[in-house]
Amino acid sequence: MTDRDVFLPVGAQPTLEDLVEQAVTAEELGYDRAWFPETWGRDAVTAMATAAERTDEIGIGTSIANIYSRSPALLGQTAATLQEATDGRFRLGVGPSGPIVIENWHGMEFGNPLRRTRETVEIVKRVLSGDPVSYDGEYFDLEGFRLRCDVPEPAPPVDASGLGPKAVELAGRFADGWHAVSYTRDGLTERLADLRRGAELGDRDPNDLRVTVSVSCCALEDGERARELVAQHTAFYIGGMGTFYRDNLARQGYETVANEIYERWQDGEKERATAIVREELRDQMGAAGTSDEAREQLRQYLDLDGLDAVNVSFPRGAGPEEVHETMTALAP
Repeated sequence: MTDRDVFLPVGAQPTLEDLVEQAVTAEELGYDRAWFPETWGRDAVTAMATAAERTDEIGIGTSIANIYSRSPALLGQTAATLQEATDGRFRLGVGPSGPIVIENWHGMEFGNPLRRTRETVEIVKRVLSGDPVSYDGEYFDLEGFRLRCDVPEPAPPVDASGLGPKAVELAGRFADGWHAVSYTRDGLTERLADLRRGAELGDRDPNDLRVTVSVSCCALEDGERARELVAQHTAFYIGGMGTFYRDNLARQGYETVANEIYERWQDGEKERATAIVREELRDQMGAAGTSDEAREQLRQYLDLDGLDAVNVSFPRGAGPEEVHETMTALAP
């Protein structure tokens, strides 16, 4: 059975208390895991540590912690500490994010995200093993230290995000799972093949890898409002967050649509970009509408082969009451 997770909007909620209360509610509603993203709002580590103190059973993880703002060794230390804080409920998700965030917010060169992701995953796993870490990489050289505190048992799994074929293949080869975002239902098939190929290159069993797909969801009594929020969210990422999400949609057979959304958004025609999402992608991306409508659309994701978990994610414009209404309507 496919797990049903929840992807909490760390930066968008009015207060940390609102965010932590959403994690508590998710546990009460029976969700399997609460994922915490990290962009340019609240940091995910503080939010997760606070949520760990207020929950008992729900899994907790990052989706994703970027691989530029913390060193791989610090990511390993953080994963070990959060595994302790959650009594074994933690799962680390890492990824490169994108050049807009990394260069304009963190002030770092984006460089080669594939190589840096690989080195980060390898180093984090060595840190979590408790053995001395000796690593000679293109980006990182480590020597002479090991984790000073007790090694967490079990060590938390380390997942990687990825959009393109090579990034997904890398996740299959080196990580314990893949985090997918901004995919149509039909567009997942090719990437799952890339994941399996990566696992084979790493001499690993593809069935041991955990595939988690995030779906932008909004289930409200006002179904029209819900559909508009999800369309706005999708248009923002395709049109306003650089070219990665646009290119990802184009690879899935929507090149003309992806380019038009991007161009309209860049020209300041945000309402038109949003309208294109509603016209061209309403049956393929997201789960939005009334409770019954959104549940049926989410079910189509849950029924896809090759997925281990579907993430109920929320549009960036949704307020706390709308997040709560959606979380309740789409609960397991």
